[in-house]
Amino acid sequence: MDASSACFSSESDFCSDCGSVLPPPGDQDTVTCRRCSHRTQVTEFLGKYVQTSVIINKLDTIALSNDADDTGALNGPLIDRRCSRCGFDKMVYHTRQMRSADEGQTVFYTCTQCRFQEKEDS
Repeated sequence: MDASSACFSSESDFCSDCGSVLPPPGDQDTVTCRRCSHRTQVTEFLGKYVQTSVIINKLDTIALSNDADDTGALNGPLIDRRCSRCGFDKMVYHTRQMRSADEGQTVFYTCTQCRFQEKEDS
């Protein structure tokens, strides 16, 4: 198929017939679209450079919902719950899905007075 009869006008990374993302070129002279089987000449990919990267944040750079803000105050909903360490009756909490998706979430409680942290699997 020549360029004048193409349905889509785009970069060579996409099929000119259906617009799907094309697989990377291999050893063959053509690249075949996995959706509509349209063939594109490998020469369309000459001079292209593809680079991917994955950035993984360090745990200490991720802002957790129970971390203290700049003023030192804890973030999160304040509830009436007695701290098992100091006996104070106000705690903040946040939840996380720590186990598989079909199991309950884990609730983390932090005492607003002594900063003791408890967890409860629900």
